[in-house]
Amino acid sequence: MSSNTAPSSSGGAGSADPTSTRRHSKRPKYSRFTQQELPACKPILTPRWVISAFMLVSIVFIPIGVVSLFASRDVIEIIDRYETDCIPMPSRSDKVGYIQGPGDKTCNRTLKVTKHMKQPIYVYYQLDNFYQNHRRYVKSRSDQQLRDPNSENDVDACKPEDKAGGQPVVPCGLIAWSLFNDTYSFSRKNQQLTVNKKDIAWKSDKDHKFGKKVFPKNFQKGTLKGGASLDPNKSLSEQEDLIVWMRTAALPTFRKLYGRIEVNLEAGDELDVTLVNNYNTYSFSGKKKLVLSTTSWIGGRNDFLGIAYLTVGGLCFFLAMAFTVVYLVKPRQLGDPSYLSWNRNPGGH
Repeated sequence: MSSNTAPSSSGGAGSADPTSTRRHSKRPKYSRFTQQELPACKPILTPRWVISAFMLVSIVFIPIGVVSLFASRDVIEIIDRYETDCIPMPSRSDKVGYIQGPGDKTCNRTLKVTKHMKQPIYVYYQLDNFYQNHRRYVKSRSDQQLRDPNSENDVDACKPEDKAGGQPVVPCGLIAWSLFNDTYSFSRKNQQLTVNKKDIAWKSDKDHKFGKKVFPKNFQKGTLKGGASLDPNKSLSEQEDLIVWMRTAALPTFRKLYGRIEVNLEAGDELDVTLVNNYNTYSFSGKKKLVLSTTSWIGGRNDFLGIAYLTVGGLCFFLAMAFTVVYLVKPRQLGDPSYLSWNRNPGGH
C-alpha cells in the first residue's frame, strides 16, 4: 500500500514569508513620532499655575489697554456732516433731482477748532451706508488693465462700465466709475491752507497695482456719469485719489484719505471750508462727512483696541480672584484618589 505524500510548498502557512506579510499589513511602520513617544512637555495645571497664568495676563493686558485708550483719546477729530445742509432749502424735497441736475453746488461751512491740533492734520471724507463690499461691485474691475498698457481690452469683468462708444474704458468697472468727486478747500483768517494730496495712497499700490504707462481713456464718457473725472495726461499711478478709492472698504461706513494740512491749528481757530457737493449719496440714503483728525502712535482714534485689552485683562483678573477664593475656601489635595467615581461609590451605585 503506497501512500502519496503531498509535495511541500514554500508558500504554506507555516513557512510564510515574514516580509510578504509585513508588506500587506495595514499596521503603520513603527516610529516614535507615529506612536507619540517623543519627549514632550506635559505640564500639570495645579491651582497655583492657573491662578498665576490668569494674573500674569491681567497684569500685562490692563496697562496696555489703559495706555492704548489714553492714546486714542489724545487724537483730536473734527467731524462735519453736510449732505443735508449743503442742499438748498427749496430743493430738499427732491435731493436726487438737485444733485443730478446742473448748476453750482458750492457750499460754505465753518469748522471750530476746540483743541490744539498738531500737524500733519489728515483730511478724510466719510461715507455711511455705502456698500463697497458688495460682491458685484468688488469684482467690477480689471487689475490686469490697471497694470499693463497692452491690456486695455481686458474688460470682461467690468460690465456695465466696460466700453463707451464701442471703445474700452480705462479704468473700467463700477469701482472706478463711482469715484468720489466732492472737493474741499480750507482757509483760516482769509489765508488759504494748502491740502497736500501727494503720498496719500499706499506705495505698494502705486508701484505694483497701477501702471506708470497706463493712462485714462474714454473715462466717464458713457450715458451716465458716476463720479469724478480723471486727467487723461497723467498715468494711473499718479492719480492717487483713484488709487485710494479703488482699495475697497469692508464695512458700509468708511473713511478715505483726501489729503493733509501741514500746519498747526490752534484752539479757537475757525476754518472756512468751501466744498463742492457733487457726489450722489441721496439715491441710497447715504451720509457724507468731512473729518479732520490728528494721529497718535497707534494711528487714528479707535477705542476698540484699548477696550479689548481692558476687557480681557479684567476678565482674567476676575477669574484669578475667583479661583483663589475657591482654592482657599475649599482646597483639595492634588491627585487625591478619593475623588474618583469608583471610590466615591464603592458599591457601584
